[in-house]
Formats: sequence, structure tokens, C-alpha cells
Amino acid sequence: MQLVVPKETSAGEKRVAAAPVTIAKLVKLGFEVSVESNAGLTALFTNENYQEAGAKIVTDISAAIKNADVVASVGILPVSLASSLKSGAVCLSFAQAKRDKENIAAIAKAHATLLSFDFVPRISRAQSADALTSQATVAGYHTMVTAASLLPKMFPLVMTASGTIRPSKVLVIGAGVAGLQVMATAKKLGAIVSGYDVRAASKDEVKSVGATFIELALPVVEGSGGYAKEMDQERTKLQQELLTPYITAADVLVTTAAVPGRPAPRLVTAAMLKGMKYGSVIADMAAENGGNVEGSVPGQIVEVNGVKIWGGQNIASSMAPDASFLFAGNVISLLSFIVKDGSLVIDKDDEVVSGSALVINGEITNDFVKTELGQG
Repeated sequence: MQLVVPKETSAGEKRVAAAPVTIAKLVKLGFEVSVESNAGLTALFTNENYQEAGAKIVTDISAAIKNADVVASVGILPVSLASSLKSGAVCLSFAQAKRDKENIAAIAKAHATLLSFDFVPRISRAQSADALTSQATVAGYHTMVTAASLLPKMFPLVMTASGTIRPSKVLVIGAGVAGLQVMATAKKLGAIVSGYDVRAASKDEVKSVGATFIELALPVVEGSGGYAKEMDQERTKLQQELLTPYITAADVLVTTAAVPGRPAPRLVTAAMLKGMKYGSVIADMAAENGGNVEGSVPGQIVEVNGVKIWGGQNIASSMAPDASFLFAGNVISLLSFIVKDGSLVIDKDDEVVSGSALVINGEITNDFVKTELGQG
């Protein structure tokens, strides 16, 4: 079987779908691996690294994809390459219904299959294929380190003969994988860390990383698949009012809240920022999906009344070597669900396969995609 790893085409994307150390595992699954020349360079993997690991370097990616049984990439294939897929080929990548509908349609037209890491079920047997989790871990760490570098204060308690420096206070809203990583990193840096989440189950998780859980007098909201549920306007307003005193007391505020398939919930308004200390920092990890914080801009730092607001954009890509290594492991794990005795087998009865599939042999199987393409 032929597996092809192309160079990413999205602006600013530094990750790659295979790391040299994972090539041997792909070969063991039964693949000959071809990597586009310099595909891993932005993740610090050279062509020589891949060749030494047993992969072939190709310069004509279009020709390679025409003969590929599997194409693994971080972002979905561009339409020009997706159109050249052979019938029965399988693509593995992040792919979303609204954002990537033209690319998805091209894959369907080629009678190929598309498995998206955005839709891998969050169940125990699929845990090693959960790329959203692996990338959120990297993103959470990078966000906290970035926020710490923007704050003109030290994080830890420092006691000296000339005086004592009090520790910085960090508030994290959202206790998913990314939020917990933010909290853990802030704690290691010596800050006093507090965390809040609408899910009641998150209390013990917040405590497990050394943070204090903030409890608000609000009805419990639980979503599915480990995510929060979208709140109504009345509850959102009350939450904002109750969170404001905690926000104004923080030196650093990090927001990580997301609702699958919808814009990020607006948690922090401009009015709530007015009481924050001059020089404090906000890091909005959801900026490119609408933003948790009013005024945040993806990929930029804006200043409002002396408060710096950092808007996250493709955060995991900022630490491309580690993010790529983890993503490559997710690729191998997802492949293990469709490779049987050296052949590709798409089993629609396997909940991991059916859950992550947007297209199977040209047939659009995902309801979100059907709606976006007018087939729902």
C-alpha cells in the first residue's frame, strides 16, 4: 500500500502528518511511505531524516497522490490535489463541514474516503487517535508560556533580603484538555491558579493539576462527548456577572471554551475588562473561532485600557516538532482501524470509522456535511 504525506499548504501551518521516528510503524502496517520534499522542514525534520527512517522523498506530489492508497495530512487536501485521488483512496486529516466543504466535495467526487480527526469519537478505544486532544495539549502549554512572557511580572513567589515578590494570579476559563494543560503549566511556573468550567465533572480535574476550582451559583450544564453545552442568553449574562470579580483580580486570564460545531461562546465582554489591572494579560485560545473575549483578534496582540489581549491562531503549529510527532501517532492509530492483514478495509459498523468518516467511497456519510452541501 502506498501512503503519501504532502507538504501543508495552509498559510502559517508548520506541522506535518508523519515524523521520521514513526515511519517504521507505518512500514510495519504494510505501507510504502512517500513524503513530499521539505514537507517536514518547518517541523525541523529534514528530507535526510525521513530517508534514513525508510521513507521515499518525492518532488511531484500530484503524481504521488494519483497513485496513493492513503494520503495523510494535517489540513484537508486542496481541491486541486483532492480531484486527482484514485477511486477507493483514503484521506486522513482535520476537516470541518463548513470550512472545508469544497475540498470534501472534491474528495467525494473522486470516489475516495475521508476520515476527519475533528470527528473521532471520544471513547476509550479511540483515545490514541484523538488528535484534538494531542494538539490541545501542545496548544495549552504554548498559550501559557506566551501569556507569561507578555506579563511584565514574575509568576512565582520570590523571597529576598530586599523584599518579597508576591506570586501572579492566573485564572483559566474552560477545563478541557487545553485548559488543564494551561493550569498545570501556570502552576509549574509558580503562579496561584484558579479554574472555572460549567461542567460539574471538571472540579476534580482542576484540583488534580493543583488549581483552585471556582464554583458559581449557576445551574449545572453538561454537554456530550466531554464538551460543554451551549448556554442560553440569560444564563450567559449571569455567568459573566459572577465571573467579573475573579477576572478583575487576575494578572493573567486564559479562555479556552469551545462548543463543537458552533462559534466560541462569548464569555468576557469589553465591560468586564474595565476593572482589570493595568498591564494584565488575556490569552484567548478560541480567537479564530469567534473568540471568548470581546476584542480579541486571531494571531494578534491588541491592547485595551492597558490590558494586552493575545488572540490564538493555529496555536499547536507554533510548536511544530512536538505537535507533529503527536499527530503522527494519531495517524497511525486511526490507520490501525482500517488496515486489516495488509489491506484497507472500511468497516462502517466500527463506531470509530463511522464516527470519523465524512465520506466513504464517494458517499457523504456525515450529517453536518450533507447539510452544508445541500444534501441534508
